[in-house]
Amino acid sequence: MATLIAPSNHSPQADAESLKKAFEGWGTDENLVISILGHRNVHQRQAIRRAYEEIYQEDLVKRLESEIKGDLEKAVYRWNLEHADRDAVLINVVIKSGKNYHVIVEISSVLSPEELFAVRRAYLNRYKHSLEEDVAAHTSGHLRQLLVGLVTSFRYVGEEINAKLAQSEAEILHEAVKEKKGSHEEAIRILTTRSKTQLIATFNRYREIHGTSITKKLLDEKSDDFQKGLYTAIRCFNDHIKYYEKVVRDAIKKSGTDEDALTRVIVSRAEKDLKLISDVYYKRNSVHLEDAVAKEISGDYKKFLLTLLGKED
Repeated sequence: MATLIAPSNHSPQADAESLKKAFEGWGTDENLVISILGHRNVHQRQAIRRAYEEIYQEDLVKRLESEIKGDLEKAVYRWNLEHADRDAVLINVVIKSGKNYHVIVEISSVLSPEELFAVRRAYLNRYKHSLEEDVAAHTSGHLRQLLVGLVTSFRYVGEEINAKLAQSEAEILHEAVKEKKGSHEEAIRILTTRSKTQLIATFNRYREIHGTSITKKLLDEKSDDFQKGLYTAIRCFNDHIKYYEKVVRDAIKKSGTDEDALTRVIVSRAEKDLKLISDVYYKRNSVHLEDAVAKEISGDYKKFLLTLLGKED
């Protein structure tokens, strides 16, 4: 599932000392930084960070921020955060920028209830505000209702399905999402409260009734942040692997690569299911993801992402 290649045994102290050497002299040895951190899992990276602080009395992440710049710095910085803390940072970037709200939808729709709760706790610890407080303060209307509902949800994770409910809520979603006649509040209620298993049953029932997927033609050039949020939630609940493949494909297809989206997917999924995303990418595009990435970006940033993809440049 994961693409990360990490050793089963390593010495956090030795890695910390090697990283210190990479920072000394004329310029940083980015290759050494990549060769170490690009091959360590989250537990190993946290052990290195603790060892580095114990030995040198400074925070490794802050030192990395001062040593490397640009897209590589952003990727390495986010890679070195614990998963929940990384997602908290990604969400805060969205809130401060006032754009790309679909990233909040993506995170809150893909994570398990326990993982999402950990993100809320990490956000509170880092920013001294609750996640839902900041989301509510920076959004309005239906978008606010959707985002607050998603980030505060704690869903049932079992396999039970109510077929009658799937039938009725498929029609509610059709009216609200496709016909734009029904209640957006009802669509929000369904997407923010039902289990993922129940939602998939509802989406499948929708396809059976209407002969097409619920996301087909949901978006157009006039779509606002709320409609983009609905689309993202449905795609993530239905099949997050295919969703991430599309994010990567769109990032690479753009006139000028969307490095932020590319970094987000590779860094956040390298320890989880990036291999599956890569497989779907190849099936759809007849090009290996690592080859597509290598063609679009360059330098040490390219070396680092290829390392996380499990392929050395």
